[in-house]
Amino acid sequence: MQSLSENQADVIVVGAGPAGSSTAYHLAKAGLDVLLLEKTSFPREKICGDGLTPRAVTQLVRMGIDTSVDNGWLHNRGLRIMAGGVQLELDWPELAAHPNYGLVRPRSDFDELLARQAKGAGVRLLENCNVSGPILDPRTSRIVGVSAKLGAGAGDDAAGDAGAAREVEFRAPLVVAADGNSTRLSIAMGLHKREDRPMGVAYRAYYKNPRHNDDYLESWLELTDSKQPDRLLPGYGWIFGMGDGTSNIGLGILDTSKAFGKVDYRDMMRRWLAGTPEEWELTEDNRTCPIRGAALPMGFNRKPHYTRGLLLVGDAGGMVNPFNGEGIAYAMESGELAARVIAQAKARTGTYERELALSDYPRILGETYGGYYTLGRVFVKLIGNPKVMKLATQRGLSHPMLMKFTLKLLANLTDPRGGDAMDRIINGLAKVTPRA
Repeated sequence: MQSLSENQADVIVVGAGPAGSSTAYHLAKAGLDVLLLEKTSFPREKICGDGLTPRAVTQLVRMGIDTSVDNGWLHNRGLRIMAGGVQLELDWPELAAHPNYGLVRPRSDFDELLARQAKGAGVRLLENCNVSGPILDPRTSRIVGVSAKLGAGAGDDAAGDAGAAREVEFRAPLVVAADGNSTRLSIAMGLHKREDRPMGVAYRAYYKNPRHNDDYLESWLELTDSKQPDRLLPGYGWIFGMGDGTSNIGLGILDTSKAFGKVDYRDMMRRWLAGTPEEWELTEDNRTCPIRGAALPMGFNRKPHYTRGLLLVGDAGGMVNPFNGEGIAYAMESGELAARVIAQAKARTGTYERELALSDYPRILGETYGGYYTLGRVFVKLIGNPKVMKLATQRGLSHPMLMKFTLKLLANLTDPRGGDAMDRIINGLAKVTPRA
């Protein structure tokens, strides 16, 4: 039986994905008592491309994680783009703000590594703890904790005996929702997704093949609808070698196309792979798992990011990059930003002063990503037009300097101060564009 003190903390973080573990880690490093609640048990799978850009590598380093090859990480040099029969290899840019390499690691291993790092920093990690809803102060409607099912069978996908789980309440003056796109906690607090923000969908599987040690992440820009083969869809396919005899292969599509939701994405993936060279061996016989899909919430599609003691981080706050579908870097970055704000608030002595610090979190997010995400919304609307998408794929790859600029823009890889002319253009555009 847990004591009352074991069920109390300075902060409760719901969800031990990259956003939750990053938040919890940085809170613990700031000296706060943190409960990190994960509905399943590690290791557990997540639908993802498993590829990390240099922006995500920066966050791993900030969490003190060894990203060396000796520690099981597969390094990559950049991005290979395939379209219109043209192949272009672009190395990650040389920047002061981020390293010049990306990484690949399966999410089942990656998420556990981050959660254990948070635990090592002093976070109290509880697995098989499925949060069912918020506990509200009846006078203020402010969140003061969460109710949960704890034990075997508590997770949505757990195979254990559901009868073994028990009802538990956890209390804290602040709660962080890091429970992904579904974010039942945010919805229970009345925060619903915005329909005017872009949404994507991704499908992926693992395939045995001889290209598993590739130095580049590979992106294919020509995905077509089987009903209209000449119509290019806004999105891309990827082939990310895992270094273990398999590759993570998938595709991501945006909802700015009229075909969104009407396409059989699994069939699209099979048709695309059937057109790859025979020696790559990307056949159905070499697929090692089912093709699975997940939603990609983009461009701040759920707001406000702070309300009544609840902060949203990562996918719960719709922080996936609209330009490229990357979520892990922004999940970890928003977790660190939220931790900084919370630490400042906890140091204040008065209620008004604490609330003033917490209410600054949405402004900080807007200042950090708002203009860039608005640019992303314009971009996804443009490529939702098949003619624009066709023009971009046919003409863009013939201009390497333009593609270098595009890589920096789409991957959000610039030096915030100084940098080259490309950095200054991208940073300037993000600053003058209205915030998302």
